[in-house]
Amino acid sequence: MNKLLWLLTGAAAGFVIAHQVNKTPEGRRFFEDVDSKARSFGNAVVDGYKAREAELRSAVSDAEAAIADLTRR
Repeated sequence: MNKLLWLLTGAAAGFVIAHQVNKTPEGRRFFEDVDSKARSFGNAVVDGYKAREAELRSAVSDAEAAIADLTRR
């Protein structure tokens, strides 16, 4: 229970400090930069996931075609 209290206190303090920092022009620029980088990273992960999914779907399709060909023989 004590650890949970410290966790919640730290999270609340972090939000308060971030809110205060965001009020300054430098802080706003910092958070905009962090947000931009996080979005860029997220987009890269999504693009990689979609590319890998397409590769796997193609491999499954090829395997299904090969199995169907062998079954017909």
